[in-house]
Amino acid sequence: MNSPNAPAATPSSDNFPKDLVAGLVVFLVALPLCLGVALASNAPPISGLIAGILGGIVVGILSGSHTSVSGPAAGLTAVVAVQIVNLGSFEAFLVAVILAGVLQVILGIARAGFIASFIPVSVIKGLLAAIGVILILKQIPHLVGFDADPMGDKAFRQADGENTFSELLRSLSFVHPGAMLIGFLSIATIVIWDKVKFLKKLPVPAPLVVVLLGVAVSELFKAIGGMWVVESSLLVAVPVTKGPMEFIQTALIFPKWDAFGNSAVYFAAFTIAIVASLETLLNIEAVDKIDPKQRITPPNRELVAQGAGNILAGLIGGLPMTSVIVRSSVNIGAKAETKISAIFHGVLLLGCVAFMPGILNLIPLSALAAILLMTGLKLASPKLLKQMWGEGQKQFLPFIITVLAIVFTDLLIGVLIGLAVSIGFVLHNNARRPLRRIMEKHATGDVMHIILANQVSFLSRASLEAALRDIPRGGHVLLDAENTDYIDPDVLDLITDFRDTSSKALDITLSLKGFRDKYLQIEDNIQFVDFSSRELQLELTPERVLKIFRDGNERFVSGQRLTRDLGRQVVATSSGQFPMAVVLSCIDSRAPAEIVFDLGLGDVFSARVAGNIARNKVLGSMEYACAVAGAKMILVMGHTSCGAVNAAVDLLAANKRASEATGCVNLDGLIEEIQLSIDPSTLKAADAWKDGEKAAYANEVARINVLRTMKVIRERSSTLDKLVAEGKIVIVGCLYDISTGKVDFFQSSVSSVAPLPSDLAKLV
Repeated sequence: MNSPNAPAATPSSDNFPKDLVAGLVVFLVALPLCLGVALASNAPPISGLIAGILGGIVVGILSGSHTSVSGPAAGLTAVVAVQIVNLGSFEAFLVAVILAGVLQVILGIARAGFIASFIPVSVIKGLLAAIGVILILKQIPHLVGFDADPMGDKAFRQADGENTFSELLRSLSFVHPGAMLIGFLSIATIVIWDKVKFLKKLPVPAPLVVVLLGVAVSELFKAIGGMWVVESSLLVAVPVTKGPMEFIQTALIFPKWDAFGNSAVYFAAFTIAIVASLETLLNIEAVDKIDPKQRITPPNRELVAQGAGNILAGLIGGLPMTSVIVRSSVNIGAKAETKISAIFHGVLLLGCVAFMPGILNLIPLSALAAILLMTGLKLASPKLLKQMWGEGQKQFLPFIITVLAIVFTDLLIGVLIGLAVSIGFVLHNNARRPLRRIMEKHATGDVMHIILANQVSFLSRASLEAALRDIPRGGHVLLDAENTDYIDPDVLDLITDFRDTSSKALDITLSLKGFRDKYLQIEDNIQFVDFSSRELQLELTPERVLKIFRDGNERFVSGQRLTRDLGRQVVATSSGQFPMAVVLSCIDSRAPAEIVFDLGLGDVFSARVAGNIARNKVLGSMEYACAVAGAKMILVMGHTSCGAVNAAVDLLAANKRASEATGCVNLDGLIEEIQLSIDPSTLKAADAWKDGEKAAYANEVARINVLRTMKVIRERSSTLDKLVAEGKIVIVGCLYDISTGKVDFFQSSVSSVAPLPSDLAKLV
């Protein structure tokens, strides 16, 4: 989805020239497309031009999009053709267009544009790629001078009885040398313009050069004569009038108001409104994806703008309109900055059709086909196909099916098929994996943590039932609905039946979380202890406590931390504390013991001092924690990149005191304690260390400092020394790597009466 913080360009003197040039390019492309869509819809040719004019000027002004260009859409041709026949006349059809516009305005005011947010990215990208493929396939016949199918038609089955591929093959038998040469010259011009740097930087875009070149070559061929002459049937065919007044008198078609009494008008209006709105929402999502500035089009405002445009189109004889990808992508390719380009293209359509249709009718269709074909190549690039393939089958299959469906049917049907496939994947995944299972190793035993999805439909019942069946007899399972918004009644019945019957029969302990206030028939009930209680503390051995710490760090590193109800822990520990261990660690903000070892409230006594040294006051706290409060382990935790250790190394090498270097008068004793772990003969001057050598040296000093502190604890505290000798506590060291999150545990001869298992702490 596009970022809401994407910069929005506003009209300015810097943008204005770019927008005018882009508008001119879009105008040249839109002109034959407007006529082609009208012909494909069996509507008057001028109706397509009116829709293009209103789409540019009216919708352009009202829309919040900076890059979208609106006009008569190929996706509506089948709908328009059918409804004109059903209603008996084009004039009656205009009433349906007016009503459709009113309905679109209502949809916009009702904020129905939210539907756009639910269209999968794979379908949007499939839509873009499909339009690209269709442009390539449909423009090749026009490129070689075969114009049996209207230029704006994108449907697979054509009005001339052919389809996209048969028309392509048929065109090879009707190649016009003059038109084909103009088409190939146009493609070469676009390619060269895009490759040569100085041409690319010119303010004149390649499509404009292509049109001018095409007209010039066509006129040259007319002078040469013979087979090279590009006939009028291969040129743009704008209806010619003698002036603007005649244009207004002959072009405008007004609705047949008595059609309001025909019930079929309302069905036609509903059909047009829904199809046009869906196509617009799809197109603006797609256009926003290819906008280099990644700006967002407000969907509700767009529906209102499209509705206003269609109301006016119905009043003066225009076809219904939508946002159109082809024109919009050409607009972006021409480096449009703001909506001025769309508005200007509408003004050009109006001015040129009214005042100079004869000049427009000099433009070869093969030149315009070349522009559209190259646009198609950009939309359906091999890079996009490779990207979608790399994202896996869940993204690639909806993408490629959307592409094929659109190419072989039409835009709306193809997108609906793509959406159906995407929904199928969602349902399939929901049926197979509607939940996550994590085996959590709590201090009181293993708990299978089953996390329910946000939406648990009836399709999830089988998977949940299988997961519950996998719980061994005597096991413990936690059903977590904390992030679940909906649970199907069938699934709720399964849970209550398991709670009331199956779990008791199988001696399985069931804990429930997140159901309170949502489902009255199920109450939250946590039946495992996720903090250190009196009973747990009495049961634990020093070795078991060390294992809990190792497991906790592994969970921290893997990101699979235990489920803890901190509110429940606050209440449970308010009446007393029974920590399992004491952790002596550094005050460094990057080494919080409770987080590093995935512990809860009340699990540890935490003593923190720079350099994790054992001063008298700290020793007193540790004595209380073990001798009185019952802690079973003292863990001395150092860490890499320790600021106190680095300072101790630097100050000793420079022969300075900490107070002298820092002005901190109480720091000397602390730094001097750490310096007792440094061999002065191994020190180097500050500029003598190689890259990385100083950091490695300091980290080793940090490890030695931990080992020394472990020894000092027993030397300076007879209380703790006695507890170790009696086997009631152990003293373990560790080094926390702040770059990986991993903790390296180790023991020494002072750690315990008998060596601890080597898989828990290595002996150094």
